[in-house]
Amino acid sequence: MSDTSSNQMWGGRFAAGPDAIMEAINASIGYDQRMAAQDIAGSRAHAAMLAATGIISDSDAEAIREGLLTVLSEIEGGKFEFSTALEDIHMNVEARLKEIIGEPAGRLHTGRSRNDQVATDFRLWVRDQLDAAETGLLALIDALLSQAEAGADWVMPGFTHLQTAQPVTWGHHMMAYVEMFGRDLSRVRDARARMNESPLGAAALAGTGFPIDREMTAEALGFDRPMANSLDAVSARDFAIEFLSVASISAMHLSRFAEELVIWSSAQFRFVTLSDRFSTGSSIMPQKKNPDAAELIRAKIGRIFGANVALMMVMKGLPLAYSKDMQEDKEQVFDAADNWMLALAAMEGMVRDMTGNRDQLEAAASSGFSTATDLADWLVRETGLPFRDAHHVTGALVALAEKKGCDLPDLSLEEMQAENAAITEGIFDVLTVQKSVASRMSYGGTAPARVREQVARWKEVLG
Repeated sequence: MSDTSSNQMWGGRFAAGPDAIMEAINASIGYDQRMAAQDIAGSRAHAAMLAATGIISDSDAEAIREGLLTVLSEIEGGKFEFSTALEDIHMNVEARLKEIIGEPAGRLHTGRSRNDQVATDFRLWVRDQLDAAETGLLALIDALLSQAEAGADWVMPGFTHLQTAQPVTWGHHMMAYVEMFGRDLSRVRDARARMNESPLGAAALAGTGFPIDREMTAEALGFDRPMANSLDAVSARDFAIEFLSVASISAMHLSRFAEELVIWSSAQFRFVTLSDRFSTGSSIMPQKKNPDAAELIRAKIGRIFGANVALMMVMKGLPLAYSKDMQEDKEQVFDAADNWMLALAAMEGMVRDMTGNRDQLEAAASSGFSTATDLADWLVRETGLPFRDAHHVTGALVALAEKKGCDLPDLSLEEMQAENAAITEGIFDVLTVQKSVASRMSYGGTAPARVREQVARWKEVLG
């Protein structure tokens, strides 16, 4: 078979043959160039340590330091030419460093391998993303606290099964998400503490015979300590999986809230008005105001979930230590991080800008027999009726109101007494939604006083 026909078999993009395919599948520079700053930081710390331990000369270390700063400046200025032939960010940086400073560049790689180098870079990058996530979550929580404080006594329907259940307050509903995102914040901080160990100096898999100082490089890079096992140091990616797991849980919370905002902003609910900054119009229907930001948050979450599963699938069958499979760890994490940060920022913006429609919320809270449980509780407290019997009486009164096309407070005392003679005028004191929410004073309850306490507690916790 001729070379021409052989090349055609590879098709289109790979008409040049197997070499082009191997270069394309082996190269990661198309995406791992995002770790340039971390790669250069790791190399600078490593070079300083090599000089401090006498492994390389001070003059070589200084040349390396200056050269790396030049490379970083070129990358940040958009002047650096990345090469797929050089495979990854590490080789691209090292090749350019050699062009700039010559022979000393070859000494930079003493006592390390690309295996511990990439593990270090990736940990540094993920750590930066955890810090960014903490900032995003704190901003979102602050926006929710502002909404909760402003609407601590606004009454709205609480739902189960998306059916009217009992009245709650707007502030209480906002604080539910504060608690959720607060747990996300805790998970972010836990994950950061757990992953903050340095792989640098583990070399290819077994450590090195050079008298390196791993404590020095760990401290220089802000790690708490060096990783204790060189095999684990180069092969562990659970820190990235934990990042994706934390991101997935947080994304799930974002998606739930996004779903509520989509529902609440509809013409049928009109619970909230979203700002024009986070809504769009229709190309054909002039009356439409679409909650696109919320819908896109809800959709992007699937990419984060997918990344979590994808990386676990990459890692699940790998023997120790490093395998090239692990090059597939980064694109998933990069994409998930981008979408998590974007979703956090968009949700914070929507929450800050949105307006709760107080009158509509209260009107909805007053419908759907939302104070039925209060009626049953009153029967238990005031007449001594067992709760199951009170539940039956209340159900009969709900059926009567439904038949008459009215709500519970609109029934007459005589109609109520026909179901249970012990009912008195006092029943009407508990059938308003305001009285209902005010009575829920148990810890964690929806009473405005409790909501304000929780807002104050969170403000104190967050400083």
